[in-house]
Amino acid sequence: MAGRNETSILLIYTGGTIGMVHDPVTGSLVPIDFRQITTHVPELTKFGYDIQAVSFDPVKDSSNIDPQVWIHLAGIIEQYYDSFDGFVVLHGTDTMAYTASALSFMFENLRKPVILTGSQLPIGLLRTDGRENLITAIEIAAARESGLALVPEVSIFFDNKLTRGNRTRKYSAEHFDVFKSPNYPPLVQVGIHVKYNTNLIRYSDPDKDLVVRKSFDTNVAILKIFPGIGRNLVRAITNTEGLKGLIIETFGSGNAPTYPWFLEELKSFIDRGGIIFNVTQCHGGSVEMGLYETSREMLAAGVTSGKDITAEAAITKLMHLLGVSASRDEVVRNLSRSLAGEIS
Repeated sequence: MAGRNETSILLIYTGGTIGMVHDPVTGSLVPIDFRQITTHVPELTKFGYDIQAVSFDPVKDSSNIDPQVWIHLAGIIEQYYDSFDGFVVLHGTDTMAYTASALSFMFENLRKPVILTGSQLPIGLLRTDGRENLITAIEIAAARESGLALVPEVSIFFDNKLTRGNRTRKYSAEHFDVFKSPNYPPLVQVGIHVKYNTNLIRYSDPDKDLVVRKSFDTNVAILKIFPGIGRNLVRAITNTEGLKGLIIETFGSGNAPTYPWFLEELKSFIDRGGIIFNVTQCHGGSVEMGLYETSREMLAAGVTSGKDITAEAAITKLMHLLGVSASRDEVVRNLSRSLAGEIS
């Protein structure tokens, strides 16, 4: 491990495009050995940091990420928390926002950076965006002032912006500008200079120890409202065996059909102990329940407003709260308040 006066960063490779190179024999993409990362990105040696790496074995395609992976990843960070100044997690882009959101709820009193990054093109390709993403993510993870981390949050770095992890969504499958944070400004903007927006960054109490909560309940579902949605579909979902929580993605500022049967199905689920969390389908903006009649009736039925939370943060927050809470009332109460800066 690094000496006391040497900045130390741990790279954690979970999988994803960034860690691939072409095999000269087969021509196919294969994972690199991240313990030899400076062979592929020699610029890292210029930092003068102690950069070490661990890798999932086997690596995970981001489409196969699940809560057990989040628990494993959080366990690695917890294991090495006192040995490194910051952590950079290399991850596939498809579910990166879900993982970042989940980690933000798992870590309480986090005082070190946990930055997720990746790429659209493999790091072994000449035009890769992975090299710049990796280099800058490491630089930000190592940034300190008066001995304290400048960005002690779970965040995502991509295309010259560092955004809060639980505020971020994947917007593009083909451009380098993959992620956006529609309802919260970037924590760091990178150009000729690196600008830290310290007034936007969350700082934990330095006197409190890190707490890692490793429990999720996956008895949840997402129902996207659409014109013409039928009662049989809504009933099939709300009557799913074991279902405890339901995210409904509604129109605009939280609106849904006012059909009597629709409200009856929602209320029936809530009366049986279910929890319904209302999130907007829009990329930006907020749910404002009660603003229109369509959402006022859902509010009266017991639906909880998600305000300006992203769908990725909403589903991971619901799973997290169902996993760690002592009662349904505690889950509902905490859904509507900010736990890790995920809602305004």
